[in-house]
Amino acid sequence: MSALDAITLSVIEAGLQQVCDEMDLAFSRAAFSPVIAEAYDRSDGIYSAEDGSLIAQGLGGLPVFVGVMQYSTRTLIEMIADGRCGKPEPGDIYIVNDPYLGGTHLMDVRFAMPFWRDGKIWCWLSNTGHWPDIGGSVPGGFSASATAVEQEGLRLPPVKLYKRGELDPEIYAIITSNIRVADQRIGDIRAQAAALHVGAERLAALLDRYGDETVQAAIAELRQRASTQMRARIAAIEDGVYVGEAFVDSDGVVNEPLRIALAIEKKGETLTFDFAGSSPPCAGPMNSVLATTLSSVYLAIRHIFPDVPLSAGAFEPLTVKDPDGTFLHAKYPRPVSGCAAEVSQRIAEAVFSAMVKAVPDRVTAAPAGSSGNFGLGGHDPERGRDFVLYQISGGGYGGNADHDGLTNGCSTIGISKSPPVEIMEQNYPVLYRRYALREGSGGAGKHRGGFGLAYEVELLRGNARASFVMDHGRFGPQGVLGGSDGGVNTVKVWRGGEAHVPEHLSKEQDIELAAGDRVEVGTPGGGGYGDPFTRDANAVARDVALGYYERGEAERLFGVVLTSDGSVDLASTQARRGGTN
Repeated sequence: MSALDAITLSVIEAGLQQVCDEMDLAFSRAAFSPVIAEAYDRSDGIYSAEDGSLIAQGLGGLPVFVGVMQYSTRTLIEMIADGRCGKPEPGDIYIVNDPYLGGTHLMDVRFAMPFWRDGKIWCWLSNTGHWPDIGGSVPGGFSASATAVEQEGLRLPPVKLYKRGELDPEIYAIITSNIRVADQRIGDIRAQAAALHVGAERLAALLDRYGDETVQAAIAELRQRASTQMRARIAAIEDGVYVGEAFVDSDGVVNEPLRIALAIEKKGETLTFDFAGSSPPCAGPMNSVLATTLSSVYLAIRHIFPDVPLSAGAFEPLTVKDPDGTFLHAKYPRPVSGCAAEVSQRIAEAVFSAMVKAVPDRVTAAPAGSSGNFGLGGHDPERGRDFVLYQISGGGYGGNADHDGLTNGCSTIGISKSPPVEIMEQNYPVLYRRYALREGSGGAGKHRGGFGLAYEVELLRGNARASFVMDHGRFGPQGVLGGSDGGVNTVKVWRGGEAHVPEHLSKEQDIELAAGDRVEVGTPGGGGYGDPFTRDANAVARDVALGYYERGEAERLFGVVLTSDGSVDLASTQARRGGTN
């Protein structure tokens, strides 16, 4: 075979990407649950037949699943090789959600299907979807006070859900016997399987067009180029050790902060991440399994160097020392429901905190860093059926060297968005009384943080139980280089006209609600970047005019003086700022 030319390489790269994008699209279009169909809490990818390494992933998939699905596919291949899993045949699809075998929390359910060419497995197609319920002690699976993984739901090792193209009725019966609103899960299961079959059809067409050897050579070349580009980005950083940290509010059981301590050693073309000194394994569900910890480091570096192509090669210059003995390497039976949605974002925040010292022009202040997990489960008497509502929400991004942070952006770990209010009200017995920008939540800085979200939802009929696993309720997202922290997450539950604030601020479970009771949530704003007194005074005036900050608050935070008509009193502002503008 002749050497690949640049055009063919680019076309094959785009073709592999398109295969994954079409899997994402098919999954979302066919899924029943709003969290997949509307919020896009899912991901699809192509993985090596030899070691499960990432070949391509859909652009619309969650970044945190990049490393996780690579890890879980590798584990599946190893388990098949040593006889712990049944030997694959054409038409088989494995299902797995065991967090200790390369997963996240139990609600993230992965499917893996071997892709066959000429009687051999050419690669693996895999996807992950967040199921709105997986059993366990609370509707939605986010048990804020679980002390063992069994309390969080059904745990599945890799087993064949589809055998030779047919859904195994016995495995399916086991699953539906252990989860809530089980009759609705068949829609998500068939959508998840259908996405893999779409991927198989598109990938087969690509191989038929360009040839198996040519595509295989392109994959190897793309991996090498990604590694080379990442090494070049790292090489431009000054050698040294860069230190950062981040804190989890509490584990939901013991009301004390958990510390993530991180030292990043940059040497030559590599980065080594050492989490020694982080808090030990915790009692509650804020432990992180190793696969999620690794993936959190990868996605943080992806945020910093987004121009490096996405493949396993981009991770090769990154070494993560095993954080054994800390809450960042959870082992059975430690509960882990908060690992992907919350702890992963604290890990990324620690990476940002360290790397901003190394490449301040590339790193933002801390983003909101919480998925805002809110589960509500109960019975709808009008429709005569049970329901499980799962709400995720965005928050402010951190300011950066060039501009202010994005308002109400998706979480650090993914591209998921809040389901539309209209869809939620159509599917569940709730009314959103408020859904608005959260004024004042952006951290002050030369470039301020973006603003979080404020929403209020009322239960219209029946009874329900509410559970929360959120974070940044005790500590706001970190400002950097003199910037202020973003606003903290807030939760308030109104029952019978009386307000209840969770002891752990953003974590609690089994809060009984009756018709007319309400839940208020304010998501975090992003951290500020740079000295607030160096922010353009006219930009401050504009923020006040738009209602982003109250006048007195803005004057205090940014050191400006505004006239009665809202314009800048330049002389007084310069005096207050010590001569700066």
